[in-house]
Amino acid sequence: MKKTVFLSLILLIINQLIYAQSRNQRYADLSIAAVSGFSPALSYNYHWGIGKKGKFKIGTGIRFTYFSSGKRDLITAPATLTSGEKGPQVLFTENILSNFDTLKVAKVSVGYINIPIHLQYSFSKKLEVGFNIDAVGLSFGNKQNGTFYASDSKSLNKSTQSANPTVFNLLLVSDNDWGSLNSELYARYWLNDKIGLRAGLSFQFIEYTTNKVLTFENDRFRTKNLLPMIAISYKL
Repeated sequence: MKKTVFLSLILLIINQLIYAQSRNQRYADLSIAAVSGFSPALSYNYHWGIGKKGKFKIGTGIRFTYFSSGKRDLITAPATLTSGEKGPQVLFTENILSNFDTLKVAKVSVGYINIPIHLQYSFSKKLEVGFNIDAVGLSFGNKQNGTFYASDSKSLNKSTQSANPTVFNLLLVSDNDWGSLNSELYARYWLNDKIGLRAGLSFQFIEYTTNKVLTFENDRFRTKNLLPMIAISYKL
């Protein structure tokens, strides 16, 4: 009797593990986004199926993104300056243009490693749509020199300033964000049990911190980039 109960318990656990695995998803992904810049990204991702059929999935992982471009205008980053607000209300607040300064650089080159958040829905075994966004991580890259155009300082206007990629990345809300973050909206089609193709849009915040505190006691400047994206996924 005891052996029968024990064996039944083992079979139940195995069955649940197989069932859970069929609803979950683990894959590596290589994407390339381009046009107003060039941005490859390599990631490892794990999704957990929610509900009886597991069509809706939430997930996380780790993603390395590299972004490069030629001449670029980096504008004032902090929400307290761009909109005069903090928190979610920045999404619905008009920009205060008089607080905007610009750092014009000859090129942008930033690499960043972040932990993303994933949301995905499967219409079938072949077709999925999803959204992901970086939550927290670190950035690195070379120092860049640029010309600073100040809205409220004659002495700093058109001065040469140096800046490095902002080291710490953190998702908050819109201009409240810190550092460099990548987000994607996509559709994916699985060609077979292992290989899938994705296409969509990549939206990236790329941020630099100047070596000096400049006008409005600010040293953070960013560029926002919306790029068409294609990718290949491989199930692990």
